[in-house]
Amino acid sequence: MTRASLDKQPHEVAAMFDDVAAKYDLTNDVLSLGQARLWRKAVAQAVNARPGEKVLDLAAGTGTSSMPFVAAGAYVVPCDFSVGMLREGKKRNPWLPLTAGDATRLPFADGVFDAVTISFGLRNVRETDTALREMLRVTKPGGRVVVCEFSQPTWEPFRTVYTEYLMRALPPIARAVSSSPDAYVYLAESIREWPDQPALAARLKGAGWSDVAWRNLTGGVVALHRGTKRLG
Repeated sequence: MTRASLDKQPHEVAAMFDDVAAKYDLTNDVLSLGQARLWRKAVAQAVNARPGEKVLDLAAGTGTSSMPFVAAGAYVVPCDFSVGMLREGKKRNPWLPLTAGDATRLPFADGVFDAVTISFGLRNVRETDTALREMLRVTKPGGRVVVCEFSQPTWEPFRTVYTEYLMRALPPIARAVSSSPDAYVYLAESIREWPDQPALAARLKGAGWSDVAWRNLTGGVVALHRGTKRLG
């Protein structure tokens, strides 16, 4: 799978992430020029997990994104559909309740979690709107969602430079540091296909989330979208 399309086959995407699992976190740090750690910190602040809360971390991969919620005293369930990523995470932190699951058919009961978050994973789900509704279903009334995803840089000159980086510089860098560079060509193309900030906000509202808002990070390279589940 080397071309991005709206018709993502789940087994192909899962296999792609299985292939990159071993060096995934290292590759992300290199390709993002060190920004990935800052983005994770921003997600943790937006989720604002509190002691005793239950947090569902979707597209958690190896579980790296879940650690700030653990540090905050929350009970976090890292969930991913790539078994390869989960196995890698289990090697590193065997005590984490890593769970295999499809974002469009979550293996959880209604209204279980105080917060649901997904970082750089919604873009790879075949049925985005179904996933957003599933996230709403498993969230408690009054609970919250945080979606961190690549988006559209707000400054036009930078947007052009950024697009050139994605399509020209990223593949050779990926070949140098990744165990499966073709996967990163797909990821670069999927970023270009992804809706911009207002469009994703509209989809969150359409799925039933309220009080939807977003904040740009790194000039809009990444956007944090937030929403809440209505009471009653």
